[in-house]
Amino acid sequence: MATTTLFSSATARLRDRTVEAERRTTVTKAVRSSLVSLAGLVGGPVTNQAGEEVGRVVDVVARLYGPEPYPPVTGLIIRIGRRRAFIAATTVERIHTSGVRLRTSRVDLRDFNRRPGEVLLARDVMDHQLVDVDGVQVTRAADLYLAPLAARTVLVGVDVSLPTLLRRLGPRRWQIRPTPDGVLDWQSVAPFGEQATHGPAEVRLRASRSALHRLRPADLADILEDLGRHERQQLLGWLEPEHAADALEEMEPAELENLLREAPPEHAARLVDEMEPDEAADALRDLNPGERENLLARMPEPEAAELRSLLTHREGTAGGAMTTLLVTTRSARTVGEVRAELAAQAEHRTDIDAVTVLDDDGVLVGDIPLFDLAVAEDTTVVADLVAWRAQFGPPVTVRPDTRLAEAAHHLVAARATSLLVVDDTDRPLGRVLADDILDSLLPERGRLHFRRLLK
Repeated sequence: MATTTLFSSATARLRDRTVEAERRTTVTKAVRSSLVSLAGLVGGPVTNQAGEEVGRVVDVVARLYGPEPYPPVTGLIIRIGRRRAFIAATTVERIHTSGVRLRTSRVDLRDFNRRPGEVLLARDVMDHQLVDVDGVQVTRAADLYLAPLAARTVLVGVDVSLPTLLRRLGPRRWQIRPTPDGVLDWQSVAPFGEQATHGPAEVRLRASRSALHRLRPADLADILEDLGRHERQQLLGWLEPEHAADALEEMEPAELENLLREAPPEHAARLVDEMEPDEAADALRDLNPGERENLLARMPEPEAAELRSLLTHREGTAGGAMTTLLVTTRSARTVGEVRAELAAQAEHRTDIDAVTVLDDDGVLVGDIPLFDLAVAEDTTVVADLVAWRAQFGPPVTVRPDTRLAEAAHHLVAARATSLLVVDDTDRPLGRVLADDILDSLLPERGRLHFRRLLK
């Protein structure tokens, strides 16, 4: 009896799976049958209500930068003899795989004037670079797919597969047949059609732009390195300067150098100003003196002066790799007060791993790791923490001219994640972080950045 019941249950599950598989197959076929390949549509016939051919499709116009998740088709560019004309989407009855059918026998042909947000899909998007936000990569549109939705035709997907490229090289009966095997949903794509058009300046990316803001700085850095010159300048323009600067800090030095040279000087100076001081100094050091001074002259004077001071230190030394961003306190303050100061510096969390304690003359007294501050009571006095840490020895410090190879030995011996850089009177000048030491000592490994693990 039990065996029969078990067999019946297994049979029922198998039947349910079969039904579900058949349902999915049916849905997939329905979706495929409704898709229209843009590559196949271009060159296809445009017929009127009587079935007479009035022209051939040259391109499809869509409102790419509007509020809709899937851009609606707003019209067609068609060729009639030697003339190119625009047909509004309201006069189109159906767009199908082999061509376009109009609602009327009379065709109102107009010259095409691009409106804000409109893009020519074949000319401006197909075969151009795109950012796959979900897959975090730069790709290229081999084809675009249109589909009917709520009495409109909309752009629903981007085909990035190699078979599609091969299909487009074949005879027309192959070209018109969609092969959606490597398709990205349009909502996961950030296109660069804006750069390719000659449209109005108010055209802006919306949904894709917000998706880009969700990417980690390291992922954005990889994307910026893969994009072409115009596309990555456009991408930088979409990002807030602070977010863009975080990505620039993760880029390979040679790529960052090229990017700063390509950008308009005012924009490049703003980006460098938003970078952490040590990263900004590294970026400027790779430029020639004229380019460097051009950017510094466009920055606020206090920040420019700080960077000029950092640039006086030789590359490969603790002074050349240090950040001047320090959180300092006095012995009489409480842990709660120090935590409030740290909270105010939250945007710099990746460059802060300890709080430096100074006396009234600015001389180093102690260096308290963030973990010790995290587990201490708010009412604990900083002086007590300094006294407790004294059992482990004085803070490990280096001079600005200390070579990074020597600094690495001190870092390993102290089991620390950073070292304080002090002058001859033991007044702190900055802090050199472990990842900056590794980046310098292991250049062939690329930028390691512990910060990628923390973000």
